[in-house]
Amino acid sequence: MTTEEAHQAQAAQDSNAAKEASAADKPNAATARAERAYIARSRRRFQLICLGFVIGFMLVGGRLVSMGMNFQVAPDPGFYDTTTTVHRPDLLDRKGRLLATDIKGATLFADPLRVIDSDELVEKVSTVLPDIDAADIRKRINKGGRFVNIRRELTPSQQAEIHALGVPGLGFVEEYRRVYPVGATASHVVGFVDIDNNGLAGMERFVDQNPQLSFMNAETPAGEETVTLSLDLGVQHVLHEELQNAISTYKAKAAAGVVLDVHSGEVVGLASLPDYDPNHREQALDKDRHDRVTAGVYELGSIFKLVTVAAGLDAGICSVHSVYDATHAIKIGRFSIGDFHGLHRPITVEEVFTHSSNIGAAKIAMDVGVDRHQDFLRRLGLLNSTMTEIGATAAPLFPKDWKKINTMTIAFGHGLSVTPLQFAAAAIPIVNGGVKVQPTFLPRSRAEGMASGTRVLKTSTSDQMVRLMRLNAMEGTGKQANAEGYRVGGKTGTAEKVVNGKYARSALLNSFVATFPADAPEYIVLVMLDEPQKVKESKFLHTAGANAAPTVGSVIARIAPILGVQPNLDLEKAAASLPRHGFDDSVVASY
Repeated sequence: MTTEEAHQAQAAQDSNAAKEASAADKPNAATARAERAYIARSRRRFQLICLGFVIGFMLVGGRLVSMGMNFQVAPDPGFYDTTTTVHRPDLLDRKGRLLATDIKGATLFADPLRVIDSDELVEKVSTVLPDIDAADIRKRINKGGRFVNIRRELTPSQQAEIHALGVPGLGFVEEYRRVYPVGATASHVVGFVDIDNNGLAGMERFVDQNPQLSFMNAETPAGEETVTLSLDLGVQHVLHEELQNAISTYKAKAAAGVVLDVHSGEVVGLASLPDYDPNHREQALDKDRHDRVTAGVYELGSIFKLVTVAAGLDAGICSVHSVYDATHAIKIGRFSIGDFHGLHRPITVEEVFTHSSNIGAAKIAMDVGVDRHQDFLRRLGLLNSTMTEIGATAAPLFPKDWKKINTMTIAFGHGLSVTPLQFAAAAIPIVNGGVKVQPTFLPRSRAEGMASGTRVLKTSTSDQMVRLMRLNAMEGTGKQANAEGYRVGGKTGTAEKVVNGKYARSALLNSFVATFPADAPEYIVLVMLDEPQKVKESKFLHTAGANAAPTVGSVIARIAPILGVQPNLDLEKAAASLPRHGFDDSVVASY
C-alpha cells in the first residue's frame, strides 16, 4: 500500500469515528435538555408550594386577627359566655370617691352529662340556696345538654358552701357584678344596671350611651376605667340624711332636694325619698321610690313669687319700693285670691316678697301682662323639659288656653306644675347675675358654665332679687332657714295639693329655695316636703316656713364647710347688701 493510499484509509477511518462520536453525542444532549426542563419544572412547583404556604399563613393570620378584634363572637350552643357580662368603668364623685364599681362574681350551673344523680344535686344545692325552684332545675337537667343555669350573682360564702358539697356536675362561671358601696345615698343619680351589667337608669345608662366618657377620665392605679360625676359624696350624704330627718320629724310622706352650683350648673347633690338601694334593683320598681326631683311635676306654691317679682323688676314695670294695694282679696268671677296672713293694707314689692302676698304677686303679674309673663317663664326654662345626662325632666303642665286668671294664679305657684330640678335651674340666673346655665351631672368649671350660658335677665334684677331673698331669711317667712354665718337668702312655698279635684288645706306640698352666701351667691338649695304634719317641732304649724325652711337651714349649715364656704359673722350681723358677681358680662350672651 502506497503512502497516499495509507493516508486515504486513515482519513476514512477518522471520518467514521467522527460520525460514530456524533451519533453518540445526540442522546447525551437530549438527556441534558430533559434534565434542565425537569429542574425548571421542579423549581416552579417548589415556588408554587411556597406561595401556597405563604397565602395559607396569611389567611390563618388574618382570621386570627379578625377573631381577636371581634367582641361579638357568639358562644358555643349550650355554654354561658362570660363576655356577655359587660365590664363597666368605675363611677366616682368629684373628689374621686367610689360610687359604683365591678367585682367578679360567680354563676352556678350544672352540666347534665356529668350529673350522676339529679335528685341528690338539687337536694344538696337547696340546703345552700333554699329559694331555688327545685322542680324546674331537675326538669332541665334531665332534658340533657351541657349547661343548666341555677343561680347568678352568688356571694363568696355561697360559692364556698356549694363547692364544699362536692357534688359531681356542678360548676361555676365567673362574671362581673355591679356593686354600689354607698347604697341608696345617691341612687337616683347613679342609677342601676340589669343582670348582664347593662345600664338601665341614671348615669349608668348615660355611660353606656356615651362610651367615650371613660377615655376622658383618669384610670385607677389598677388600670380600671373611671367616669367622674359632679356629685360631692359629702354633700350628698348630708342632703340624704337631712331629708330623712325631715320625713321623720314632720311625719311627711316624702321629701326631695337638690344642690346646684350657680355658676357651673353642676348638680352637687340630689336626693329623693323614699329611694331604693341599687344593690337590690328590684326596689326601683316600687312607684313610691321614683325620683321626685326630675320625674315628678308639682305646683310648688309661693317660691314662684321669686320668678314673678323678678319678671316685674326686669321689665321695669315696678321697683322694690312700688306699692300694691293688698287691703282686700281679688275677686274674679267665682274665684277669690287672698293672703294666708294678710297685712290688709297697701304694701311695697319688698313686702309682697317677704310677707308672701298672693294679692301683691297677682297684681304684679297682671302689670307684666300675659304674653310677657309667659315669655319670662319660657326664658327661664319653666315651660319646657330640661335635658340632663340622666334624661329629660318630666314635661311641665300648664293651661292650654292661658288666660289672665292663669297668669294671676301662676304668679303665686298654682296652675303651673314643674319638677324641682327645673325650678332650681330657673333660680340660677335670678341669683348669679342673670345668666341661665344648663344643669349637669358631669364636672364643669364655673368659667365654662358661665361662658356657655345665656343672659336671660339684667344683672341689676339679680342683685335686687338676692337682696330680697336675704331680707326674707332675716325678717320674713324664711327666718328659720338662716344658717348662722353663711348668709342664707330664700323663699318659702306652701302649696295646697289637689284632692278629689279640689285644693285641700290639709294636704300641703311645702318647699324652700335658698341661695348662699347671699353677699356673693355660689349655690342654690331647694327642698320639697310632701304633706308634712303639724307637730311639736314645727310649733304645730305645717307651712313651709315651719318645716321646709329649717330643713334647708340644717342642710346649708352642714354642707357649707364641705363646699369651702367660709362663715362670716360680721356680715351676718350687718344689714342685707347687694351681692357681688365676679364674672364679666362679656363672657355670656347678650340680653
